[in-house]
Amino acid sequence: MEPESGGPSRLGAMRGGGGVADLFGAGKVVKVCAPMVRYSKLTFRSLVRRYDCDVCFTPMIVAADFVRSVKARDSEFTTNQADRPLIVQFAAKDAQSLADAARVVAPFSDGVDLNCGCPQRWAMAEGYGACLINKPELVKDMVQHVRNQVDNPNYAVSIKIRIHKDIRRTVDLCQKAEAAGVSWVTVHGRTADERHQPVHYDAIKTIKDSLSVPVIANGDIKSLQDIESTHQQTGVDGSRMTLQWTTVACFLYVEVGLLLVLCIPFISPQRWQRIFNFSIWGKVAPYWNKGFLTMIVVLIILFLDAVREVRKYSAGEQNKEAKLYPNMMDHLHMKLFRAQRNIYISGFSLFLWLVMRRVITLINQLATAKGTSAALQAQAESSNQAATKYMEDNELLKQVWGPGEVQGFRDGELQLLSYLKMFPRLWQKGRGRRLLLKTTMR
Repeated sequence: MEPESGGPSRLGAMRGGGGVADLFGAGKVVKVCAPMVRYSKLTFRSLVRRYDCDVCFTPMIVAADFVRSVKARDSEFTTNQADRPLIVQFAAKDAQSLADAARVVAPFSDGVDLNCGCPQRWAMAEGYGACLINKPELVKDMVQHVRNQVDNPNYAVSIKIRIHKDIRRTVDLCQKAEAAGVSWVTVHGRTADERHQPVHYDAIKTIKDSLSVPVIANGDIKSLQDIESTHQQTGVDGSRMTLQWTTVACFLYVEVGLLLVLCIPFISPQRWQRIFNFSIWGKVAPYWNKGFLTMIVVLIILFLDAVREVRKYSAGEQNKEAKLYPNMMDHLHMKLFRAQRNIYISGFSLFLWLVMRRVITLINQLATAKGTSAALQAQAESSNQAATKYMEDNELLKQVWGPGEVQGFRDGELQLLSYLKMFPRLWQKGRGRRLLLKTTMR
């Protein structure tokens, strides 16, 4: 299958002499999009590949159902030519069903991954997921079956695991899988009972040092900085991450930039109002309120998640447990610092989002008020000019007829007087006075 633009760089190593495992070169950090239930579908994978993701996983698929049901195959597994390198993750509890599922997807993927880390109750009750870390011989047998039944020697077979409290048991499991021909091991650095506790990166490092195959670190990797720090802490070959905080930080920078532009002093409110009245904003207006409220909800959720992270890494119990692992306290302090940073990022993003809405409203109101004030001022000036002209004409009549007679003049007579003033000679000879007198006597 040929990839779209950008794909050849990811597949170059595979075509040069091996499979997807060859991406894990010495000293190279491979960015992997982890399998996520209901999310890691084809559309989502196509999106993350645009952002320099090296390898993508499908969501976990139950191998027995996948082999047995055509409907399950059609709904659970979709791909295209650009969707490479692709690893299909299966949940299985016997070697034959995993091997059969691998043979079905082998022509359309670059490898399969056995899930030995899912801690959900239903999975463990059915014999899937994290319960397999207690069955190293079964895991070894499943890896061997896939190797024996898939003809392509470059086809990857990997496992994803959680750790034991006794790290020696985990090392034994991984070494048996390595002996069976596993391509790499993904390690989620928590036990099956742990959910939000800090990841035991020292345990991942111990596993990495015990194996010759690549190791991928998984757990609490939320930014590019986390990838680098995890690589330095453990020496692993790959990391699985999310980009939510990078996106929020970019959103914060955009907000700051927009507010600075809105506060430029030499751009008048009237000009901003004309910009806001462009036709394009009229098309966006029906969706503005929904988008505004949606963004508030998202930022609040991220803020609360950051608060939870701070509480998690500040917990005294976690600090006591971390002392059991060398250098774990330093890693906890680093995680706490980043969780606090995420609070500031999400909190300021939420605050500036509300401020920006208010600033735009105030600019519109100020522009409207200034426009109304200018109209009232023009009307007042016009009225003032008319009153001044009227007073001048009235004074002129007083000079001609006397104060007592001017009060009886009508508006038309005042207009005639103004007209006669335009002919000074006629007025001086008395003709203007006689004409005005005749007019007023009618």
